[in-house]
Amino acid sequence: MTDDAVPDLRASDADRERVAEVLRDALAEGRLDMTEFEERLEQTYQARTYGELAPITRDLPVAGVTPAPPVVSLRKDPPADGSWAGRITGGEGSSTWAVAVMSGFQRKGRWIVPRRFNCFAFWGGGEIDLREADFAAGEVEINCVAIMGGVQIVVPPGVEVVVRGIGIMGGFDQRETGVPGEPGAPRVIVTGFAFWGGVGVERKLTRAARRQAKLERKAARAELREGRRDRDRHLGH
Repeated sequence: MTDDAVPDLRASDADRERVAEVLRDALAEGRLDMTEFEERLEQTYQARTYGELAPITRDLPVAGVTPAPPVVSLRKDPPADGSWAGRITGGEGSSTWAVAVMSGFQRKGRWIVPRRFNCFAFWGGGEIDLREADFAAGEVEINCVAIMGGVQIVVPPGVEVVVRGIGIMGGFDQRETGVPGEPGAPRVIVTGFAFWGGVGVERKLTRAARRQAKLERKAARAELREGRRDRDRHLGH
């Protein structure tokens, strides 16, 4: 991925919140008046890409005013101890295989991903959720065989994903391939075979992180409304 592609990448809620925090600091320091603050905050919550976010704080002499590159912007759901080291445990995985034949399976919550996890779906489907999982090694492989069925893999922000599966009248989702991982984060390699089926990969926050981001957005909007009321009272006098 080149630097030229960064402005076109989709910004996250966490990216918008970082810019909003810079604007609040600038308002408190007198760098922006209330009208400018409101206009820029509205632009921030409407922004969809890094290219749209960057100009909002470009003239503010504050460290870190520009949205971070993708590797930083993905740090939205860090491990509890602040590093990935505590989630790479070594040893064996708590589950090494899963099968769905005209049925389904799930691997989610707190579990240990083994060095190699094998799964098979035939006329059925499965979900492998790594957001709250620990990892037996810094690099793990998830081997999926999907025949007239599907497997969905959910990874947390910060994890590098490499997809190497083969699809015949089916496919493997490549959207997360090439996104850099955080330092010390595990690497997940997705391999296997799909025939009239598919293997999807998506990157998602945990529910707790999504709730926190929602609360922060509500607080920012409430602050914006209060600022407008203060301005109206001031103008009324």
